[in-house]
Amino acid sequence: MNSATVRNLLVRGMLAGLAAGVLALVVAYFLGEPNVDSAIGLEEAHTHTHGDAGADAGGGHDEEEAVSRSLQSTAGLATGILVYGVAFGGIAALAFCFALGRIGRFGPRATALLLSGCALLAVYVVPYLKYPVNPPAVGDPDTIGKRTTLYFLMMVLSVLLAIAATLLGKRLAPALGTWYATVAAVAAFAVAVGLAYAFLPVINEVPDDFPATLLWRFRLSALAIQTVLWGGLGLFLGELAERLLNPKAVPSEPGGAVPAAR
Repeated sequence: MNSATVRNLLVRGMLAGLAAGVLALVVAYFLGEPNVDSAIGLEEAHTHTHGDAGADAGGGHDEEEAVSRSLQSTAGLATGILVYGVAFGGIAALAFCFALGRIGRFGPRATALLLSGCALLAVYVVPYLKYPVNPPAVGDPDTIGKRTTLYFLMMVLSVLLAIAATLLGKRLAPALGTWYATVAAVAAFAVAVGLAYAFLPVINEVPDDFPATLLWRFRLSALAIQTVLWGGLGLFLGELAERLLNPKAVPSEPGGAVPAAR
């Protein structure tokens, strides 16, 4: 591709990410935020219960929120998701430019959807299964640095292993055929991820009295948001790339007269 095509695809990828971000924002607001509010309510009730004795003895004090909860759940949520969508839309567009025609005989739509599915798996699902997200009331503040480092380490490993599995599949394809090469590459990826799961430390800071149903709903809503975001990105990017790379012939005006040959 020439630089102009890459630039156009980059812009379209960012627009696709913005559109996918809007869809994910709707899911996050209506599906995710109620669970966050419930978790915050549990945390506040727990804090008040265990803080009454200290407040009675030493004269407790109230701390004002730096950012109100209403602002966090509206403008803050929208900003975070939309910026996330635009950023990953641009990255996905660059990956699309490299992958188109190199990972099989797929058109722009199929390539974009395949890339978004692989990105969802490598960037989110694999790290999520090892270190799932927790509600606000779960987790020790003293270990947040360790938990964040381990999560991003698992994410980087997952992406690198996915790239290695893709390269392995391409190397094996001439000898084994596309089907068996793909099966071998997927199996190698699964084994490598399993080894990473086994060697990386386990973190479980969920209190015994935390409602299991709320924890399940929270984690399921987080997975749903990411699925909608990456799925929408693949669909929108594929459609925009198809229109750019394979433009349809402009139809003649209905009822227009065909010029006579002279």
